[in-house]
Amino acid sequence: MAVHSERVQTQSPEPGEAAVASRETSAPGGGSKASAPKGARSAGGPSLGSRLAPYLLLLPATVATLALLGWPLLKTVLLSFQNLNRRQLVLHLTEWTGFDNYKEQLTDPDFWAVTGRTVAFTAINVVLIMIGGTLIGLLLNQLGKKMRLVLQIALLLAWAMPVVAATTVYTWLFDSQWGVVNWILDQLGWHSMRDYNWLSDPYSTFFIIILLIVWMSIPFVAFNMYAGLTTIPKELYEAARMDGAGAVKIFTAVIFPNLKPFFLATTFLEVIWVFKAFTQVYAVNAGGPEKLTRTLPVHAFLEGSAGQHYGIGSAIAVLTILMLGVLMAYYFRIMIKQEDEL
Repeated sequence: MAVHSERVQTQSPEPGEAAVASRETSAPGGGSKASAPKGARSAGGPSLGSRLAPYLLLLPATVATLALLGWPLLKTVLLSFQNLNRRQLVLHLTEWTGFDNYKEQLTDPDFWAVTGRTVAFTAINVVLIMIGGTLIGLLLNQLGKKMRLVLQIALLLAWAMPVVAATTVYTWLFDSQWGVVNWILDQLGWHSMRDYNWLSDPYSTFFIIILLIVWMSIPFVAFNMYAGLTTIPKELYEAARMDGAGAVKIFTAVIFPNLKPFFLATTFLEVIWVFKAFTQVYAVNAGGPEKLTRTLPVHAFLEGSAGQHYGIGSAIAVLTILMLGVLMAYYFRIMIKQEDEL
């Protein structure tokens, strides 16, 4: 093997300074091989096709999302600027009214009453869901293998039940004549509840709806809570117990700090899901009695499709989307701040 080494001296661009470049070549059989300069891009870098591959894989999902969600959303926004009632539908008229539909709703006391009711309804549901799901998640972490499996199956059955089927079951349970709940209360001594109509009062109607939503939403929180608990090292629990910490102190000092992202993300997801809940509210009593259990999604449907005031209904729907957008912006702001802290 022959090794040739030569030193080439070049003049530096700066006056009075010299730069020395060294090049060593070696090759079996008299060949030569020059070392690549530092920082030079490899000739075998990723091709254009490999760089575009991730975007091409995302393209079908993006197109489907725009087609299934983007186009209906655009049509809803356009309808919100129109006066579209039964007359316009029959005569195929398009009457643009600008922001009149929005002005009408924003100055309507009924709209703000429904909005306040929706916010309170969402807050009550989310608090109950998070508390119940957290407690059941902690229980799953403490149970033995067999009992944990039984509880998980029960949670899955509640979670997998279709919303309409679950709503139908709950309306049967609270039926005024044949409902099991009234019969049990009568047997326990509350004879006045024998023929009580739960759907005649807004508070009792909301009680049924809240019970239904909480029952169907707790499994999601419980499974996520249990999955998060399995990621916490057991040494942290042992150290807390050695310091004399009880169950409450362990939760506040060990579990909550480690699972703070879980609580934050799950809470905001539940806020969105409950805020836009439609099927449960509408299927139980269609926003009654006397419109006192209407939430914003039900209000938009009843004013739009059922009342054939499509422009008004679209405006209510767009305002609901904007409210959810504000919540999402606040959520992403918190998440970004939390990632920066990490």
